[in-house]
Amino acid sequence: MKRIDKVNLNSSDEYFAEARALYSTAHQNVVPVLYACADDDHVFIALPYYENGSLKPVISARNLTVREIVKISCQLISGLHNIHSKNLVHFDIKPDNVLLSGRGEPLLSDFGLAKQMYLGEAWQTRFYTPIVAPEVLTGPPYDLRYDIYQLGLLMYRMCCGEGNFRAQFDAAHSSREAFATALQNGTFPDRNAFPEHIPDRLRRAVVRCLEPDPEDRYDSALAVANDLGKVDQCLDWSYEHNGARKVWSLSKDGSVKRFEVDADGSTVFTTTNRNGRSRRKNAHCQNRMTKTAIRRVLRVEQ
Repeated sequence: MKRIDKVNLNSSDEYFAEARALYSTAHQNVVPVLYACADDDHVFIALPYYENGSLKPVISARNLTVREIVKISCQLISGLHNIHSKNLVHFDIKPDNVLLSGRGEPLLSDFGLAKQMYLGEAWQTRFYTPIVAPEVLTGPPYDLRYDIYQLGLLMYRMCCGEGNFRAQFDAAHSSREAFATALQNGTFPDRNAFPEHIPDRLRRAVVRCLEPDPEDRYDSALAVANDLGKVDQCLDWSYEHNGARKVWSLSKDGSVKRFEVDADGSTVFTTTNRNGRSRRKNAHCQNRMTKTAIRRVLRVEQ
């Protein structure tokens, strides 16, 4: 049960009208509302309980594989397209608002900031700073490309890790002016911080969603999904970043490949067979390896 103070709403009648529009047809990637009512001071919303919680603790605990990122993103896009087709802008797409079903499928939730579009435009005055889109600096109206930016930021967090994103935000948010400049210049988040196993097609899709000028972004959620469907490299590498050391591992045909890169660029590549016997692949064990060479190894050995 969710309780919302009416003082935080422009109009409870408007809130219910948007909720009715949103839930007029069910969608497997949008959290359903079971019941809604109101008293003099509050709106009450009854929702299903999801034992798996939200996406936030998942991406805080580990880095997702590329396959997981693409799968979750495409399923979430399906739900986002559904609300856009009802002329709604969500305005609050973040890991906390992506719940996970019993099968681990994402469901878009929390439409407390959602606004109806009229003639392709929506107005909003309430924002959550870490995921605010650059166009807020110039003011309303906004359109569905606001959600495209937040979708890109969510995919970025899945690609680069929640810890990496939070560290960047803390650094960029040293002052209000510094953060505004970083948003306008496209330096937050850092477009060069992707780990080496993230394929170029996925990087390009994320970066296009994050373009500071909405005109340069995708014009629909489905267009993002079409490009994500072309991602076909490095799908199953597991990635860990332990201090200065980066480690990739891949289980395949009963064996495990492990690729370690130290801070000085030195690398060790080993393969362990199903009997537990390990051997080094000398071609990938070097005193120093560039990022381009690391990406090449990950593609070749996928």
